[in-house]
Amino acid sequence: MAAHPNHRIVSVIYLFIVAAFAYRFAMLAVSIRNEKRLRAEGATEYGAQVSRWLAIAHVAFYLAATVEGIVRAAAFDAISAAGFAVYLFGAVMLFVVSRLLGRFWTVKLFIARDHRLVTHPLFRAVRHPNYFLNILPELIGYALTLHAFATLIVGLIVYAVPLTLRIRQEETVMREAFAEY
Repeated sequence: MAAHPNHRIVSVIYLFIVAAFAYRFAMLAVSIRNEKRLRAEGATEYGAQVSRWLAIAHVAFYLAATVEGIVRAAAFDAISAAGFAVYLFGAVMLFVVSRLLGRFWTVKLFIARDHRLVTHPLFRAVRHPNYFLNILPELIGYALTLHAFATLIVGLIVYAVPLTLRIRQEETVMREAFAEY
């Protein structure tokens, strides 16, 4: 007996969810490795509480969108395809930004003793590309792919609070650490 066509669509959605979580965990491992090295070299962490709130908001958004997407059992359609394209853009930008920042990239806010300001054109063109070219497209794309519209609206509003605090902290820290910032 042939499998129902919706089973393939459901499989694609589950594959997307697993791949998205795996990618995030892989990048978290890079962040943890960089954080350990930075701490060992005497780097200073700023905004630890906001980092915790951002992590909670990120995990909550992913979990809420996943549950909503599974409950909705929406077909992979034009909205899902557009969401996947936006998600993919964000995922690629996460990789690009983490590579450009190198050992200084973490999900937390650190200034190393030998920290250098990264002046790549991407950082001159977009202030905070990790947030505006990675995190926001990633979350929007993830929710759209899964048709998690409630999570998209409520989750982004909630996420905006710690993200705004983080951007303000980062601006202050960067101006203090780098005269050319």
